[in-house]
Amino acid sequence: MDKSDVRGKNLRLILARHGETLWNRDRKIQGITDIGLSDLGMEQAKKLALSLQNEKLDAIITSPLERAYETARIIGTYHDLSIAVENDLQELDVGKLGGMTFTELMVMYPEFLGQWMLDNASVVMPHGESLMELQERVWPVIQRICKNAENALIVSHNFVIITILCKIQNFSLSHTTKIRVSLASKTHIDFKNGTGNIVLFNDTAHLHDCS
Repeated sequence: MDKSDVRGKNLRLILARHGETLWNRDRKIQGITDIGLSDLGMEQAKKLALSLQNEKLDAIITSPLERAYETARIIGTYHDLSIAVENDLQELDVGKLGGMTFTELMVMYPEFLGQWMLDNASVVMPHGESLMELQERVWPVIQRICKNAENALIVSHNFVIITILCKIQNFSLSHTTKIRVSLASKTHIDFKNGTGNIVLFNDTAHLHDCS
């Protein structure tokens, strides 16, 4: 992270992924398709909100997609804060792959899948975007949030969160194949003098009694 953005500041950034949708349940690729939470996803969001109720937050920022916004709204019921929407926090645009299962992807786009396995960072989704392009649109949002808030919660999506974590840890985007971000999980990052330290990663302990 550019230390000039947060020099001299101590802050906590919490990255939360939205709850389950029916497409998550059916293992369909979502991307920017605007799918709402399932009944289980609502339950997960409520459990996530309970686990965050005692966090001191200065800002709650969300992707505009319904599954993320609804998760943020539920979390916000425990905090006297308005929900800010950042369009650039929406998920990776997967283009023509939206709505497909992995099995369908293997049949219809085997060449793309081969390219993804070789270079997932820069390969562009058919009529969509690449992980590199995603990180380039997301990172300025993170910089602004770190300038303007002491403790902030971001509700977003799998690839968005993974690219943020790669940037903070100075990892290549090739690490996206090694990082798992679960539904309705939370990751806490503490910043001191511009250096981010992950103190809680992909925590889902609050979901243990969700069915």
